[in-house]
Amino acid sequence: MLIDLWKQAYEAMVYNRRRTTITMIGMAWGIATVVLLLAYGSGFGRAIEAIFAQWGTQLIGVFPGRTSEQVGGSKAGVQVRFTQEDVDRLQQLVPGLKDITPMLSKDVPVANELHTYTWTVNGYMPLVQRILVLDIDYGRFFSEEDNANRAHVAVIGSEAKTKLFGGLYPIGQHIRLNGISFEVIGVLQPKMQEEESDVNRQVYVPISAMADLKDPKYLDGIWLNYNGDHAAVQQAVRNALAATHNFRPSDRQAIFVADLEQQLTQFKIVTIALEVLLLFIGALTLGIAGIGLMNIMLVAVQQRTKEIGIEKALGARKRHILIQFMAESLVITGIGGALGILLAYAVSIGVGRITFYSAMAANASAADIQLLISPLIVVVATGILVVVGLISGMIPALKAANLNPIEALRYE
Repeated sequence: MLIDLWKQAYEAMVYNRRRTTITMIGMAWGIATVVLLLAYGSGFGRAIEAIFAQWGTQLIGVFPGRTSEQVGGSKAGVQVRFTQEDVDRLQQLVPGLKDITPMLSKDVPVANELHTYTWTVNGYMPLVQRILVLDIDYGRFFSEEDNANRAHVAVIGSEAKTKLFGGLYPIGQHIRLNGISFEVIGVLQPKMQEEESDVNRQVYVPISAMADLKDPKYLDGIWLNYNGDHAAVQQAVRNALAATHNFRPSDRQAIFVADLEQQLTQFKIVTIALEVLLLFIGALTLGIAGIGLMNIMLVAVQQRTKEIGIEKALGARKRHILIQFMAESLVITGIGGALGILLAYAVSIGVGRITFYSAMAANASAADIQLLISPLIVVVATGILVVVGLISGMIPALKAANLNPIEALRYE
């Protein structure tokens, strides 16, 4: 009996193949829209993560400011100054700390025989290469030995190399930093750089050699990376420095903390909200296709009313009629859904990379949006499709199953 009902459903679909095809196309379009919108939302999230990943997310920078709250007998507005002792204190008190380096920074003339520019020169400990993810394109980064020997060696950004040396090989060449000669030992791989940014023009030298360019007594900042909870690490940093410099840990003006994990979390919230919005829009689109399927099935029930009456007169029960129309609805939904997912894959491959951050920054193709369709996206879209198909098919099927056989036989 059930096999016969499935055959009847199939024959009805073939008999009304134009109507069936149009309905399948509507379902395919709906599911493709859901999949592509979810893929776009996911790609947006990956693009944001790529922007942060170039520096590392478990990264905190601390920079001195002025107090804005009165503490004890101290007035607000006191200048906070970092020293090497603060670095040592943080190394002892911050939980999960991996690497830490003081920072000295100064804008100075950077010159060779042909060019002179004013760029930022940064003095760090060698382990800053791990902290700030400073990947070498060619050459090497300065070492602990360079720092211990106060070697005049420099690692330059990719844009700095181009402006100073053009197509020449820069390793072993000398540049003058504020008139002092430094040997170029490495060139960094380019980072994503917006138009107003100078990240690829900066010069990095050992912090011991930086003392020849700037008084090393007071530090311009401290960078560290860590394992664990970023909020706990940030609070430990604030507590340690507040105890040393006599300000409240809650005073946000006394020190400025750049917590990349916190910023990434804020962007993730925006990304989740965007994905939910896109999912809602996609579900509405698929729901419209489901309404079309429901209308077609209601028409089918009306056209086959007499047939339903004959089947009931011959002994068919409500569940048999219900299965017959649900089968037709689910087959249309299933085939349309499969075609829609294939269409979504085809569109994602055809579109490739959608310009996003590279429109605003150089070397930022990794932070563009890619419509990569993950298994999770397919599962979520299929779940929505199943719900829409069941609802769209159930209502007409229930109407057909509840027809009075005598009235159905009289129907013209």
